Formats: sequence, C-alpha cells, structure tokens
Amino acid sequence: MPILVDIYAASAATGIKPGAIRVRLHRGSLTHHGYDRAGRALIDLNELPAPALADAA
Repeated sequence: MPILVDIYAASAATGIKPGAIRVRLHRGSLTHHGYDRAGRALIDLNELPAPALADAA
C-alpha cells in the first residue's frame, strides 16, 4: 500500500534533501503520483530508502 506524501514530508522522513528528491522524480527513478490540493507533487514514501539509524555507541 503506497504512502503518498509531498516532497517536503518525504525529506523530513528520510533526511534526503528536497532538491535531490525533485531530481530523482524528474529523471524517472521515482514515480509521480499526482498532486495534492495545494499543487505539490506526491510520491510514494516506500520508494525512498529508509533513514539511516544513528549508532547507539
């Protein structure tokens, strides 16, 4: 099940810069899933790598 979020929410969740997400969207390595009511592009959060966990030690 896709988790559709805008670019800024995806950036906050993964730590990837919004510009890098836009480039991947433009190049076709991310699937565009339309726009929200504010006109922001929607992407599937599952297509992005999970954030790296900080070392506990």
